[in-house]
Amino acid sequence: MTRSLPLILMTVVLDAIGIGLIFPILPSLLHDVTHASDVTAYIGILMALYAAMQFLFSPLLGALGDRLGRRPILLMSLAGAMINYLFLAYASSLWLLLLGRALAGLTSANTSVAAAYITDISPEETRAKHFGLLNAMFGMGFIAGPVLGGLLGDHWVRLPFIAAAALTGLNFILCFFALPETRAPDRDKIDLATFNPLRPLRWALGMKDLLPLILIFFLFSGLDEAYGTCWALWGSDTFQWNGFWIGLSLGAYGVCQTLAQAFLAGPAAKLLGERKAILTGIACACAALGVFAFATQGWMVFAAMPVLALGGIGIPALQSLATRKVGEAEQGQFQGVLQSAVALASIGAPLAFASLYLSLRMVWPGAIWLTVIALYGMGAQLVLRVGFDAKDESRISSRNR
Repeated sequence: MTRSLPLILMTVVLDAIGIGLIFPILPSLLHDVTHASDVTAYIGILMALYAAMQFLFSPLLGALGDRLGRRPILLMSLAGAMINYLFLAYASSLWLLLLGRALAGLTSANTSVAAAYITDISPEETRAKHFGLLNAMFGMGFIAGPVLGGLLGDHWVRLPFIAAAALTGLNFILCFFALPETRAPDRDKIDLATFNPLRPLRWALGMKDLLPLILIFFLFSGLDEAYGTCWALWGSDTFQWNGFWIGLSLGAYGVCQTLAQAFLAGPAAKLLGERKAILTGIACACAALGVFAFATQGWMVFAAMPVLALGGIGIPALQSLATRKVGEAEQGQFQGVLQSAVALASIGAPLAFASLYLSLRMVWPGAIWLTVIALYGMGAQLVLRVGFDAKDESRISSRNR
């Protein structure tokens, strides 16, 4: 584990940088390819296509990881991402862009495979800490990626895609030569039914103990979309922020959240237990959002931002709790189902929050955060209903003593 953990975390960082590189210049590329004056609809189509393919195929790739091993599936997903970036770099028509994004969504198993990999190499008492590091590394890469993409895009609009392909290729080489396998292949369990993308979803939905966890992941992922959807509009409407202040506030939040996930998630789960760590994170997020709702000056947002970032300490604890609900032979499949829930939330939640914000905008822009608080309250009720078995309760009680 001493060697494997840094390697899988480095893989996640490079992957996140590669993903983030393309966002600042995607509109320019679409203008170049389609010659349309307004490319908003095309951006929405590309994002929705990626999320839809991720929703369908992440559970399938996770299940294949359980049977073939984590390493070959991770390598396949990295190869698919690299091909996608090359499509984006050299595509001369819209259909090639769509094909590339569909391929990327189909092979986007990196996060779920990395989570399953960490489950394999981590004992239960350190899983929350390692999931926190996983999320923090992804956050760091996602912060650095758009900055680097913007700088490269100023030289040539296609250059960030070539850089993303190169980073993903480096990631592939790193995994191919240095990342060990953590799960012995079990090819005897593979048949044609294994390749049905809906089979893992039916498996998860048929297990009553898993449904609350899947719903919690779906809800929390949807709530995360509220920030990306409404933050810039709210900052402009409430504080008259320009692009610089909106970018600065989002960057500051990203840094705070990364630090909280990296250094506080593990200790919080160890001290409080998974359930209380999740509820503490919800309470912190709601407290900060309450400040946002009634804030009249921009400095109030920056003052409450570290408290909002503490809301992220519950996610690694939730991931750790989720790993104990299925057996070792089904970890990849379950992580894929959770990633599928995240993808589904990323399709519907932005549309819902955008519509809701538009209905509140002229009356009280800050009311959008009260809506998020109410939804967090629903999530807290679900967390309280997630059961611990006797072993879990005994372990947490002894830990707190």
